[in-house]
Amino acid sequence: MTASASLVPDDPRAARARPAALAGPGRLRALGPNWYASVMGTAIVAGAGAALPARPPRPVLEAVWTLAAVILVVLLAARAGHWLRHRDQARAHLDDPAVVPFYGCLSMALLAVGGTALSLRVPAAVGIDTVLWAAGTAVGLVATVAVPYLMITRHTLGPDSAGPVWLLPVVAPMVSAALGPPLAGHLPAGGARLTMLLGCFALFGMSLLATLLILPLVFSRLVHHGPLPVPMTPLMCLVLGPLGQSVTALGNLADAAPGTFGAASVLYGVPVIGFALLWFALSAALVVRAVRHGMGFSMTWWAFTFPVGTCVTGAAALARHTDVAAFGWLATGLYAVLVAAWLAAAVRTAGGLFSGVLLPAPRR
Repeated sequence: MTASASLVPDDPRAARARPAALAGPGRLRALGPNWYASVMGTAIVAGAGAALPARPPRPVLEAVWTLAAVILVVLLAARAGHWLRHRDQARAHLDDPAVVPFYGCLSMALLAVGGTALSLRVPAAVGIDTVLWAAGTAVGLVATVAVPYLMITRHTLGPDSAGPVWLLPVVAPMVSAALGPPLAGHLPAGGARLTMLLGCFALFGMSLLATLLILPLVFSRLVHHGPLPVPMTPLMCLVLGPLGQSVTALGNLADAAPGTFGAASVLYGVPVIGFALLWFALSAALVVRAVRHGMGFSMTWWAFTFPVGTCVTGAAALARHTDVAAFGWLATGLYAVLVAAWLAAAVRTAGGLFSGVLLPAPRR
């Protein structure tokens, strides 16, 4: 898998030599769909915190959610400007197999902000979540079909092309499946609520089976062709996303319909969280290796946030349904990792924007 310019900044020395204005049509040219990962990573800090057995202070979580919502609005406007002013580059992203999977991030950004609004019960939370869940689910379903279609019909891929980013479009329905059940609880009991819950279960199956198709390709690529390029190593954490989110989805379905999903959420969740911890350890070892080989900051660092956050919510769901304190401690420990990763990614992203390393002005 090649490193795309949308993911890894160009030469920092050259970037610092250019003007570093924070706004301007020219800088939008470099704005790819991967930037929605910053919304996902910020929203999950608030959403995962709300799921912990011992919650952080509510005002802190609300402030983080507000930041995520503001970033989402800014990025939606900026990406619209990108398509209007730099349509050639936007079309080129669709033809770039390293970039196009990140279109799944738009869906998950919408869903994460909406779902966290509901979990924190912010003003108008049900209305906000209804709109964002519907929009995010629709976008996610389109991406789940469109991205594999482009990979099959328009992209030239080799045996070493498979990578964790291939999971991004197909994990979006799992996020819908995880965040739909709490919203379904606001529907009248009966057919409408049952339909939504069964729809979420169908989304769960859709994403899970697609993930099971892709994961062997990812592991085969790693063992036969070696580690990912050093700047892309954080993307190893993306595999945690469908794992943690699927445990969260069944846990939330069990909250909504305990008689139907209660036992299944535990029987599925415990072994999957076990595998997630195995992958977490493997990813951490490869990240340490990459740091020793000179890994610097890039937007791929946001892969340290949302996927880890899904493991927090998954472990918290197991804590609720088993009353086993160890799962609560696991969720709390992973949340500490999430917060540290978010702070690192957020601070470095802000610094990159101000310095001009990220979203550099076009060369003249």
